[in-house]
Amino acid sequence: MPLAAWAEHPGQTQLVSEVAKDTGKDPGALNALLDGAKRQQSILDAISRPAEAKPWSEYRQIFLTPARVDAGIRFYRDHQALLEQIGKKYGVAPQYIVAIIGVETLYGHNTGRYKVLDALVTLGLYYPPRAAFFRQELKTLLELPDTQLAGPIDTLTGSYAGAQGWGQFMPSSIRDFAVDEDGDGRIDLQNSLPDILGSVANYFAKHGWVTDGPVAARAQPDAMAKALSVKDASPQWTVEQLEAWGYAPLQHLDPGAPSSLQTLQGTTGPEYWFTFKNFQVITTYNRSVMYAMAVNQLAQAIIEVVHAQQGQERAP
Repeated sequence: MPLAAWAEHPGQTQLVSEVAKDTGKDPGALNALLDGAKRQQSILDAISRPAEAKPWSEYRQIFLTPARVDAGIRFYRDHQALLEQIGKKYGVAPQYIVAIIGVETLYGHNTGRYKVLDALVTLGLYYPPRAAFFRQELKTLLELPDTQLAGPIDTLTGSYAGAQGWGQFMPSSIRDFAVDEDGDGRIDLQNSLPDILGSVANYFAKHGWVTDGPVAARAQPDAMAKALSVKDASPQWTVEQLEAWGYAPLQHLDPGAPSSLQTLQGTTGPEYWFTFKNFQVITTYNRSVMYAMAVNQLAQAIIEVVHAQQGQERAP
């Protein structure tokens, strides 16, 4: 049967041609796979109302609940040896690995109900505002070897954006950063805890995480503080320079440390934060500054209690 006769989705013929050329995969099998994918209106609706549209005071309440913090503490204590082994291997503080999966999927309890293939077909072939990005992710998904996926492509589930596993990796992140931490010859971000934790740690490490480096610290502006225009989380001034402009740190910081200054709308007014390279690394996972701050504060809440509990256990 001619290739075009299979095409049901817009651009399917061209996509299949590209994947077949790049990988040698059978066009008929690729078309059969895509024919089984459905355009989902609920996915198009979901992408139009992201949580990042909320102010920080509301956004924070979603991710810094007592239940999420308590679950993170239990998760850390239950898997402490593995977490600290992986943290040491990749140079990433374990509490941030835990916080990522806590924010993304409530420690693996909510990895998403959408078929990954439906999500990427819907957004890559039916959503013009971001079609270029999602079409590339769809192509990458179709090109991934079976050993880098938790199961057959048409069985995978995830977020409305097509992210999968406890850490919600997009296909390109699976390709570039996921690791076979348990050494069984397969990368499984749904069922292998070593693969899940190791992949998040490797993602951070490959994006420049600074071992034992700061993430964020509160700043107190004076009445004459210089107004700053900040477009992202990239460090662009030293702490010393920000101090000279009227922003005082509320804890000791290295005056020469490269930093940025973020302003978030809290419940009682603006909050000002020095942020550092590791904060910027978190924003590569999700561009939202609020997301990065939620991860940071969840990580801090978890490790504070873990350390306190360990101190009590060691006390005579």
